[in-house]
Amino acid sequence: MRRRPGIGGLQTAAAARDQYRLLGENVAKIRTDLMKEQLTTFRTQLEDFARKHKNDIRKNPAFRSQFHNMCTKVGVDPLASNKGFWAELLGIGDFYYELGVQIVDICLATRPHNGGLINLQELCNLLRQRRRSDREAVSEDDCLRAISKLKVLGNGFEVISVGKRKLVRSVPTELNKDHNEILELAQAQGFVTVIEVERRLSWTTGRAIDAFDTLLDEGLAMIDDGHKDGIRRYWFPCVSSISTPGGADT
Repeated sequence: MRRRPGIGGLQTAAAARDQYRLLGENVAKIRTDLMKEQLTTFRTQLEDFARKHKNDIRKNPAFRSQFHNMCTKVGVDPLASNKGFWAELLGIGDFYYELGVQIVDICLATRPHNGGLINLQELCNLLRQRRRSDREAVSEDDCLRAISKLKVLGNGFEVISVGKRKLVRSVPTELNKDHNEILELAQAQGFVTVIEVERRLSWTTGRAIDAFDTLLDEGLAMIDDGHKDGIRRYWFPCVSSISTPGGADT
């Protein structure tokens, strides 16, 4: 029979475990300190880079997007506050807060037309029209970053994907899977019919009409009965190529 370990053996094993644990903690601390040192170095280099290229960051949207990606990799958010180093050096915080205010204005002005759901590309075009006199160009990436800061306003103001398009929602409307499928189907022509929904999505008439009624109630769809074939069209301004005349200045 094998002899069981005595008290001395148990104490030796416990001591060995303590040594391994301490060794592991020391290694983890060294790694953590090294990572902190590297991040500090990266942040310092990032600040030097920002000072050197601040004009390009302000005026070039593509350059600005790449700069934001660099910041993300080292855990820096230049938009976290409109005060401090980044705001004083680049004015980035003020730039995006101004964009946010203008985006809210455009969404409110176009809401009677689109029900609070606007194509991101159309929103950016209207924003550029409003900012024609400004020197800084605005990209879709800038719009997305500004919209992300609008979440503090509560429910609403978010970007949703419908098919290949991105839509900006400015009202707390909850769209389910049926609504998204209709919007995606309408992207081809800007409108869709009950018959087309039944055929393309294999739905019953009741299911299609129920989804359309909800979209109409929310102001996202418009009825068009002016066709010789007598077939009702449901138009969706948020996915059609129709733009809102003067929407940026309303």
